[in-house]
Amino acid sequence: MKTLYIIRHAKSSWEFDLEDHERPLNKRGLNDADLIGKRLKTLVNTIDKVISSDAERAKTTAKIILGNLDINENVFSLESKLYDFSGHQVIDVIKSCDKNINTLMIFGHNHAFTSIANLYGSKVIDNLPTAGVVGIQFNVENWSDIEVGKTVLTLFPKELR
Repeated sequence: MKTLYIIRHAKSSWEFDLEDHERPLNKRGLNDADLIGKRLKTLVNTIDKVISSDAERAKTTAKIILGNLDINENVFSLESKLYDFSGHQVIDVIKSCDKNINTLMIFGHNHAFTSIANLYGSKVIDNLPTAGVVGIQFNVENWSDIEVGKTVLTLFPKELR
């Protein structure tokens, strides 16, 4: 059994004249990431691996949420392929994970994450909002074998405000 948590980065700022990759979270984004992290602490037991896009907004979202989950930093890594808006590279990253990883958490971007939630989950999601989480379980032994699984969690910040 494999469990995948996909988490879209929290709300980012357009206030500064920065390249897209460097945009920080805004105040609401910082707050929403903290709310999601606190709720996930009550819902998630073990995370074997965490991979984040190397975009600033995704890295910051991951750090805030992981801070609430007390996850060992050794399981965290950055992956430039998650800075992907179509989803093809994201799927490649997921499917290339080691079979010893049973629970994977990834941080990244739309439209890729909404597409992946709908392609691999059992529940249709119109749009994965910023800081939104979708958990999907797969009855497989290897990540390379994932197909449609069961959506076991949807968590959106607006539900927690």
